[in-house]
Amino acid sequence: MKHLILCAATLPFFAQTALAGELEIQPVVDNVYALVGTINQRSAENFGDNATFGVIVTPEGVVLVDPGGSWKGAELIDQTLDQITDQPVKYVIDTGGQDHRWLGNGYWQAQGAVVISSASAEADRYARLDQEFAMLTLFAGEAALEGTEPTRADITFDASYTLDFGGAHLEIIHPETGGHTPGDSFVWMANKSVMFTGDIVFYERMLGFGEDRFLNWIAGFETMAAYTPEYVVPGHGHVTDLAGATRDTYDYLVNLRDRMRAYIADGGDIIGAVDVDQSEFANLPHFEGFAGKNAQKAFQVLEWE
Repeated sequence: MKHLILCAATLPFFAQTALAGELEIQPVVDNVYALVGTINQRSAENFGDNATFGVIVTPEGVVLVDPGGSWKGAELIDQTLDQITDQPVKYVIDTGGQDHRWLGNGYWQAQGAVVISSASAEADRYARLDQEFAMLTLFAGEAALEGTEPTRADITFDASYTLDFGGAHLEIIHPETGGHTPGDSFVWMANKSVMFTGDIVFYERMLGFGEDRFLNWIAGFETMAAYTPEYVVPGHGHVTDLAGATRDTYDYLVNLRDRMRAYIADGGDIIGAVDVDQSEFANLPHFEGFAGKNAQKAFQVLEWE
């Protein structure tokens, strides 16, 4: 059974766990919700929906921030939306290049929704399409991907796009540096001070990155944070505030950057990079799986500064 939580004012500061095949409904402000998936790996139960998705309900229909990680993942989102509203999804905003940020597009387009994405994210997705499907098949299995086909966005943009729909005014911003992926964007709802960050923010779990994303992610976060949102709907985890988002994403990346620079300046090599102190963040789930890999990738970036 999916969980509907009613106290939006206190929710950002409590962590609860959605079961593998469920999306937890977390109210943010009036008519704005987060659908919070498991913080664990993609699986046959969650259909690639191991992420957080945004929902904006208007009198003219729903704006969905990120479509789900597969056709069935999009169906899971649709079933969850039935607990919130009878309004159909009219627009879908893809915030990045990861599977859960776009591979559900086809489901929503088949129902008449318009999909919006940065052009950079489109390019990134198709550049590593085989890798995306191989990873999904490995973790979720072929049955979970039934019906899933890559489909392109209906509207693409370079740096920004404004969507005015049903009384909602949304600014979609693609930082030049991207974030977790090159095409990452964030969605700013200024009148409610709500920021949908996609994978620019990981909250309540350890993040992982590729070598080319390390310093770019820091810059992309700074671009997003300059808007000083009151509510942050992250790419992973429950709704939080900017301080929570900063602590689990930005502070981690900056800490690793600064400590790795000092380690390299002292003559350290890539083998010992895994021992650079990241213990401040050891409480985050998946720390053990990502910390060492992140350290070696950070070393590879920073040794050439």
